[in-house]
Amino acid sequence: MSAPRPRLVLASASPRRRDLLARLGIAPDEVLAPDIDETPRKGELPRDLALRLAVEKARAVADLRAGCVVLAADTVVACGRRALPKAETEAEARACLALLSGRRHRVITGVAAVAADGTLRTRRVETRVAMKRLSAAETGLYIATGEWRGKAGGYAIQGYAEAFIPWINGSCSAVIGLPLAETAALLAASCITPGGHDARE
Repeated sequence: MSAPRPRLVLASASPRRRDLLARLGIAPDEVLAPDIDETPRKGELPRDLALRLAVEKARAVADLRAGCVVLAADTVVACGRRALPKAETEAEARACLALLSGRRHRVITGVAAVAADGTLRTRRVETRVAMKRLSAAETGLYIATGEWRGKAGGYAIQGYAEAFIPWINGSCSAVIGLPLAETAALLAASCITPGGHDARE
């Protein structure tokens, strides 16, 4: 008789990550957003920040849900060595879009899974993205949508901003917030297989 599947806890408040998991036929048994300080450390590179925050989120929730599989992720938009904020104000969103307009940038997503036995496994995925040069009118219209709020770099590729992206090299699902191939591998190593948890409404 096979052992029961461990419970899966998604350590994220992001509905986008839950939707991406559903593409794998997986629905978390629980969603529990971690309460951690996401402030970058002095001199911390964007690629290090993304993985550190994913690990801290996973461990914070694993401490509360022993015996469960905990999945966490963090996405950072980087322009050069600079990590852009998760825009919370219109001014932040405009500043991010002005910086990204007409340039290529990197989107780094760190993923961490804590297995039921406490084993930590991680992946880090980097995707290169080009944004077209935005006119003042395009920026204004995008700001009016409000979909930039809380998004790394002030835009959401799965929304209206997709029209601003003529080129992408890497994982689109990672830019949205969860690289599916790498996430499936991490969960399989933690005894959660694609289709193993039915996607629920």
